[in-house]
Amino acid sequence: MHAMVLDGPGAKLVRRALPRPKPGPGQVLVKVAACGVCRTDLHVVDGELTEPKLPIIPGHEIVGRVAALGADVSRFREGERVGIPWLGFTCGTCDACTAGRENLCDEARFTGYQIDGGYADYALVDQRYCFALPGTMSDADAAPLLCAGLIGYRALVKAGDGKKLGFYGFGAAAHIAIQVARYQGRSVYAFTRASDGEAQDFARSLGAVWAGASEDPAPEALDAAIIFAPVGSLVPDALRAVRPGGRVVCAGIHMSDIPSFPYDILWRERELVSVANLTRRDGEEFLALAPKIPIETTVQPYRLADANRALDDLRGGRLHGAAVLIP
Repeated sequence: MHAMVLDGPGAKLVRRALPRPKPGPGQVLVKVAACGVCRTDLHVVDGELTEPKLPIIPGHEIVGRVAALGADVSRFREGERVGIPWLGFTCGTCDACTAGRENLCDEARFTGYQIDGGYADYALVDQRYCFALPGTMSDADAAPLLCAGLIGYRALVKAGDGKKLGFYGFGAAAHIAIQVARYQGRSVYAFTRASDGEAQDFARSLGAVWAGASEDPAPEALDAAIIFAPVGSLVPDALRAVRPGGRVVCAGIHMSDIPSFPYDILWRERELVSVANLTRRDGEEFLALAPKIPIETTVQPYRLADANRALDDLRGGRLHGAAVLIP
């Protein structure tokens, strides 16, 4: 098979011919049909996430079809369409796992980070950590659901039941989360870079009731805000935008340093929380909900060999929606 491989932090991905993996007990070999390009991939490639297996094949928004089954696999059949997310392994026995919070397992391993991912013709996955993907949504359109969709969904749940939500950053995750929020009867206010009028127009086209610059004051007090952009300086802005008792959710796995801010904007029981990874239950809930809405993703396809260009376009803010690699 061919794969795009990261040899070290800050390096360009290198296209290599590698032996096709063989599934072991409990494993499924998936022929990759599409793999989304996630901001987390950038954090891995740029060395901001510091514990990758190297060399590593990135990619954790994987859609494909089962090509081969290892021994003792009972969940899937050959030819079945499946999705592979970020979470690739948990211990199952620690306090976090037994409490239903496997996203916080200290022994967790992640696809495209410690487990080779989907920037390749084939990917191996533990049958317990992938999802059946029925339905008519195309492979490329479905790929962003596996992380952008799942993290957006978990962030919405973490934000609580408030009706007025602020989204800071309007990329792949936000463009899916706004569709869930509107389905739930909520209003979304989109905050982007002041210079990014296209992103503001994109947010309005998806039903945002207001869109403006991140440093602009919210037109009215928000019940909660979700920060999708990995920019720590947005935290004080979001705290100022939410009402007393409101909540600010940091949805990224990595964020630049948060500057000091006056206690006054946290006071009156405002809350600042983070979202870490996802659980398989998140996947089951969201993937059952998505076709009911129905979610429609905006994707820009790239050839697998053009993975570095896709990453550069994401890094440079030249995407609206999600980049997807097609082997």
